[in-house]
Amino acid sequence: MQKAEGTGRDGGMRRAAEIPLDQAVNEIEGFLLWEAEKDRARTRAQAFCAGLPWLTDTQRREVELRYCQDQRDASRTYLERIATRSAALRTEYEGVYRALRRRLITAFLSGMVAVAVLVTVVAAGVNAR
Repeated sequence: MQKAEGTGRDGGMRRAAEIPLDQAVNEIEGFLLWEAEKDRARTRAQAFCAGLPWLTDTQRREVELRYCQDQRDASRTYLERIATRSAALRTEYEGVYRALRRRLITAFLSGMVAVAVLVTVVAAGVNAR
């Protein structure tokens, strides 16, 4: 995931002018969603440990830590699968959109040619009389 505000994947600072607005919004949204996911994992770990009253404080911290890590790993894997599928769907839909647009333009141009031919035939028929 992305580091804190204004940092890149390499940890270096990037100026706001270097990032397109939509990409900046996506990075901020991704950061906030990941932080919420980490918080959710922490909450679930604490709830899980609450059901194990015999754990010592040290054991509880260890179980919470391992539970959070496992939950984050599962979430990361799940999000990566979603991102891969989203990219594949985007590519597929862009191809379908291009094909539909091409067909629409072809139909429009064919219609315009048909109208031009019809107008020419009618004009030639009127002049022939």
